[in-house]
Amino acid sequence: MPVARHPAPPLPPFLARALPFERSLVEVQGLRLHVMEAGRGPTAVLLHGNPTWGFLWRRVAAPLAASGLRAVMPDLPGLGLSDKPRDPRFHTLENHARILGALLDAIAPGPLLLVLHDWGGPIGLAALADRPGRLAGLVVTNTRVGPPRPGSRGSRFHRFANLPLVSEVAFRLLGFPQNALAAAQADRRSIAGDVARAYRWPLRRIADRVAPLALARMVPFRNPAHPSVAGLERSLAVARGFAGPAAIVWGERDPILGRALRSVAEALPRATVTRVAAGHYPQEETPAPIAAAVLETARRARLA
Repeated sequence: MPVARHPAPPLPPFLARALPFERSLVEVQGLRLHVMEAGRGPTAVLLHGNPTWGFLWRRVAAPLAASGLRAVMPDLPGLGLSDKPRDPRFHTLENHARILGALLDAIAPGPLLLVLHDWGGPIGLAALADRPGRLAGLVVTNTRVGPPRPGSRGSRFHRFANLPLVSEVAFRLLGFPQNALAAAQADRRSIAGDVARAYRWPLRRIADRVAPLALARMVPFRNPAHPSVAGLERSLAVARGFAGPAAIVWGERDPILGRALRSVAEALPRATVTRVAAGHYPQEETPAPIAAAVLETARRARLA
């Protein structure tokens, strides 16, 4: 079945200069998802998390494309330039994995290399749970690949997101956390000026700010019956069962997920581990080690 593609919305000049990629809206299960692509060759799918978008990967995608890979950067539903459902109940791990899986079937149907960050980790892995044999290589950066440990209190960010009223004011009216991403960095200057503006731009309208809070509340803690637990178990099973080449590049100064490295490394015991002096978004502080890990993983997977 042919893929339904539509022209991507125009970008303001400051963003157009930063994103010299092919862009389109791909129609999947009633949603139009914004996808950026760079290069030709074997496919590496770069998945962002909350509250970012494909812009996160621009400094990683460029060297991948120059080295013979096709870098595909989709925006999750509700974020970036993808459609933004207005009902918070849309945002479940099951829904995101189902939609991403359909997108991958449409635009990257063969073997692929997954490069994951934040919520992109569980969503990407869960999407491949029903697609055995598609995962050829895996690179993870500051994400989780399974449910939190029993009794986990969660990060301060996620505890705040579950507070009634005050969290809704902060996320919906004040534009949190996209207006405060620098606070999660080792070097706050790494997200400043036009870079900080780029992360805020897709969520500049109050009506479009449903996803950041909904995704934050998708994280289970102190609730073994949370709806995300089953999907996180599925993503963990994919990670544990993957015998191909894998790499971890971890920002050790991440105040949100920095301590999760141990559990990720336990799930991927064969993965190489590169620790970098970066915060939650190492793509902005140390893109070169991430690109190097992707290229080496592609080489070991015989994709490049």
